[in-house]
This record gives sequence, C-alpha cells and structure tokens, in this order.
Amino acid sequence: MVRRVYLTLYNWIVFAGWAQVLYFAVKTLRETGYENVYDAVEKPLQLAQTAAVLEILHGLVGLVRSPVSATLPQIGSRLFLTWGILYSFPEVRSHFLVTSLVISWSITEIIRYSFFGFKEALGFAPSWHLWLRYSSFSLLYPTGITSEVGLIYLALPHIKTSEMYSVRMPNTLNFSFDYFYAAIVVLAIYVPGSPHMYRYMLGQRKRALSKSKRE
Repeated sequence: MVRRVYLTLYNWIVFAGWAQVLYFAVKTLRETGYENVYDAVEKPLQLAQTAAVLEILHGLVGLVRSPVSATLPQIGSRLFLTWGILYSFPEVRSHFLVTSLVISWSITEIIRYSFFGFKEALGFAPSWHLWLRYSSFSLLYPTGITSEVGLIYLALPHIKTSEMYSVRMPNTLNFSFDYFYAAIVVLAIYVPGSPHMYRYMLGQRKRALSKSKRE
C-alpha cells in the first residue's frame, strides 16, 4: 500500500509538471513565437526532467519492474540536454528545435505518467490509454531524438569556444577533460542507440498490446 501511494503521488506530481511545460510551450508559441519558448518553460522543464532521476532509484530498489539498463540512457540523455546543453548554452535556446523538443517530450511524458498514475491508483488504465502509451512513441520518439541531436550539434561551436566544463592540464589531479569531444561522443552514441531504443519500444508495444488482447 505504501508503495502504491508513493508511486501514485510521484506519477501524478510529475504529470502535473509536464502538463505545465506543454501549456506554457503552446501558449508562448502562439503568442510570441518559438524564440521565447525556452524562457517560458525553463523552470518546470528542469524540475520535471530532473525528477526522473528517481525512476533510476525506483528500478534499483525494485519499486518498479522497468530495467535500469533501459531507463538510464533515456534519462541520462535528457538530463544532458536539459542541463548540459539548454541550461549551459543560451545561444541555442531560441532555435525552433527547442520547441519541437519540449513538445515531443511533454506529450510523451503526459501520456506516460498519467498511464502509470492510473495503474498505481486504480490497478488498471483504460484501453485507449494503453494504446496511446505504447503507440505515440512512433511519432514522438523520432521528433524528440531529431531535436536532441540537432541541439547538441548546434551547441558544439559554443562548447568549443567557451571551453565550459573542460579541464586543462596541468592541474593538481593530473587530469584533463574536453567537454567538446564528450559532446561528440554523445552524438556518436545516438547513431546505434536510437535505432536500438526504437526497436526496444516496438517490442514493448507488441508485448503490451498482445497481453491486453488476451485479457
């Protein structure tokens, strides 16, 4: 019971955060244009996305059945975009890809968190909600991934010139780190990672919808 109450509250609270992100994004897009979308959604976006770190802990301690191996790269890449790109490099915030990113993420998460919110609270979710949960990714995942890759690419020149987060030798730790090349490595991971995750979600969809038909 404690587990169900906690997960119900968690899912609906984060759902409310993403609903706020979508509302402010669409409102700003209609009123002043895509250039101002990031400023309108910055705080709720950071809070809602960072809250997803708890999902890794949920998997580690067994509160949920989702494998950490699938959860970690998804959440890691989003945190990298949220904090390592958008927060750190204001130069890319006014690009239209920010709007497509925010809308893709928020719709995906509104569907996902409300789905699990119903399941934890009621023990089930409506069949239409199940279909949305396991089908909407076919459109939203490609638009989200394209936006992520595009924004990292656009940030590369600013990462290189600013040298933010880079560590140069010599130093007391005898250690060096180049954030520019780290970002390139992240981009490279998207090449095999994105098709792999898409196939994983297709498999999830097949299993979930087949199970619902049997029931």
